[in-house]
Amino acid sequence: MSWLLLYNLLAWTLRIVMLLIILRRRLPHPTKLAWLVVVFLLPELGLFLYVMFGHSQLVRRRVERHRNTIAAVRSDQRMQLHASQMIRPELDPSQTPMILQAEHVGGMPIVAGNDVTLISRSDGLIDHIVDDIDHAKHHVHLLFYIVATDHTAERIIEALIRARQRGIAVRFLADAAGSRKFLKHKQFAGKLRDADIDVIPMLPVNIFRRPLTRVDLRNHRKLVVIDGRIGYAGSQNIVDPDYGHKRAGQWIDLSGRFVGPMVNQLQQVFLEDWAFDTGEELAGDELLPITESQGNIPAQVVPTGPSHESETFRTVLLAAINVARERVILTSPYLVLDEPTQLSLTMAADRGVSVNIVLPGKSDHPLVTSAGRACYERLLESGVRIYRYQKGMLHAKTITVDNSFALLGSSNIDLRSFDLNFEISVLLYGDQITEKLRNVQMQYIQDSSPIDLQQWQNRPVMQRYLEETAALLSPLL
Repeated sequence: MSWLLLYNLLAWTLRIVMLLIILRRRLPHPTKLAWLVVVFLLPELGLFLYVMFGHSQLVRRRVERHRNTIAAVRSDQRMQLHASQMIRPELDPSQTPMILQAEHVGGMPIVAGNDVTLISRSDGLIDHIVDDIDHAKHHVHLLFYIVATDHTAERIIEALIRARQRGIAVRFLADAAGSRKFLKHKQFAGKLRDADIDVIPMLPVNIFRRPLTRVDLRNHRKLVVIDGRIGYAGSQNIVDPDYGHKRAGQWIDLSGRFVGPMVNQLQQVFLEDWAFDTGEELAGDELLPITESQGNIPAQVVPTGPSHESETFRTVLLAAINVARERVILTSPYLVLDEPTQLSLTMAADRGVSVNIVLPGKSDHPLVTSAGRACYERLLESGVRIYRYQKGMLHAKTITVDNSFALLGSSNIDLRSFDLNFEISVLLYGDQITEKLRNVQMQYIQDSSPIDLQQWQNRPVMQRYLEETAALLSPLL
């Protein structure tokens, strides 16, 4: 038997075995198809990638443990008492579907009496966080996907050490993959540990998989809570704004500084993630103080993740699009749509809703960008407007719907945020805050170039093939 014949026999045996394994998996059909395409075209590479990224045993264990942790933390009597004391606002009938869907997904009710400061400048956000850390009286909690080893991280580290020296409790969660360099660096995480500050890697991974960019599921949240009374959430990591590939330009983020009763919901998310990654369930009245009204904005925190198939950001996004009656604006650094989300956007445009999507003109992930572009033509033909931002790497993740509600948070409009990542979003209700966030979005649009349908249809044939090929692999990106 020749080596070529033996190789072909082994390759086809591998294809058939992988076919049987993949077909038995409980995966979305597009994901199964993507795996089969890779396996049948390149069986050896397909096997390697499937072993590294496709096997779900580790995912299932983590998901089950996270689900149990949330149930344990939320069953605490203090949590239940605090929830009963929160003031629910009077509901606008047009907002009710979104409120109920978000509560079903995230498990947290809408609460009245909040205020928010929207912060778009990177250094401005760090200034606010450092100042609030310097005035902390009891504790500082931080949770970030990316913590870099740069000047921005140094400023946060110095503030945390000053707080610890005053006797403030400091707890720091950083994603094990997104912040791996920070977590191993003696002058960054090591310096915090030397100051008796707990720095915990979230979702630690096997050493052989650590260098890879995709490692099962990740905690993609960006969250700060200070004294249970001030909270931050949004798109910005602890990193200089020129982070990433220089070709994409400076990152343009949007985050919020929140005060009011909803800060306790941000705190609850941190406590759940802390318990999951450390096994320690934190307790004490100082962690969840009864907070008086600080403003007139009804708000709702929506944590999402793979713990339950129905409790992902996809559900929140679809609900927001489906309740729109006049106008919806979405901004995201990445756009990789599944069929339900694409259909929802085109249906909104079909019924006369002004649908606007703002994306970076240049991206730090060309393959992901190519996969997303495969759906542009269908969206444009339905009347959806797509804009490409020209002044940097637009990283803000925002939604506004009519004059009804606004959303900002950590979730991208892509399959990773839909299915794999733990994310956090904040819904803000009312015409005033919606207009305020929409004004930020309109500035993004003014600094963007619209995509013309006819010009897009005339793009090179080779580009079309690359986009369609990338789209086939989009469930794996």
